[in-house]
Amino acid sequence: MRSYWLKRVLGALIVLLVVLFLNFFLFRLMPGDVVSTIIDPRFSPEAKAELRKQFGLDSPLYEQFFRYAKAMVTFDFGLSFLSQRPVWEELRSRLPNTVFLLGSAFLLSAILGTWLGIHAARRRGSFLEKIVLLAGSVSFSFPSFFVQLVLLLAFGWALPLFPLRGSVSIPPPEGFAAAFFDYLWHMTLPVFSLVLLGFGSWAIYVRNLMVRTLGSDYILLARAKGLPERRVLWGHAFRTTLPPIVTIFLLALPGVISGAVITERVFSLHGVGTFLLEAILGHDYPAAGAAFFLLALVSIFCNLAADVIYGLVDPRIRVGRSMEE
Repeated sequence: MRSYWLKRVLGALIVLLVVLFLNFFLFRLMPGDVVSTIIDPRFSPEAKAELRKQFGLDSPLYEQFFRYAKAMVTFDFGLSFLSQRPVWEELRSRLPNTVFLLGSAFLLSAILGTWLGIHAARRRGSFLEKIVLLAGSVSFSFPSFFVQLVLLLAFGWALPLFPLRGSVSIPPPEGFAAAFFDYLWHMTLPVFSLVLLGFGSWAIYVRNLMVRTLGSDYILLARAKGLPERRVLWGHAFRTTLPPIVTIFLLALPGVISGAVITERVFSLHGVGTFLLEAILGHDYPAAGAAFFLLALVSIFCNLAADVIYGLVDPRIRVGRSMEE
């Protein structure tokens, strides 16, 4: 058991080191030059040299890399080249919008998709199963930005039920309750678009797992004993399929976070995704490096958490134990 987790943690550290290496050098191999974004061509050579020194761009690459790695590990992300503000402040001001958008959309998609998938598997050949399979297929057929632009055109412009952009009204309403409901009004359409795009894949995945489980011998035995169908469905079949569902839930989190770039851009939200895109386009090394480093940490943490929770939801699994134990 201990050797297994030692290998997993060591592997996670190696992955993190590779991410740091690629994160540092890939941005510097991209077309363009960061100097052009922070140094005005009209500056004197002395002013340009001072700015290069201030941002550490006059040092050899290996020295810049070691300073960068130390800064990432200590969460000292430095100043943004574009905004001239600390990167951590930029991320902290944008994080609430991204967490609310992706967290609520991901949870609603998983809950709705799981519920539909279970009932579709229970009612094989029914109208509900056909709708679930059709919805899952259609949701994979359209790119997310296209669906979001159509929703924005339909419910933000043609039928102005929701705002076209932003997360707050200008000027913002006074009072906590008014501000809270104004925020929900602005975030409803972005969240709905992500749920619409995401629940179908969950439904098909859970439906396929449940169809295979409901055909197992122990399910037939439970029904033969006269157990209530609800108990057979939720207490036996769903509990058996819970470990892979939890695993795919955790492993899907990093992809959902990276998908914030498109959604926040379409709906003009002040979030981490927009910040990441602006940092990449502007060759803002500290900002982009910090965002990708945090995304790598989330990915590594979710992989380790999947191993832990897998053993909790299925007591038969004890990672690292031999068959004799």
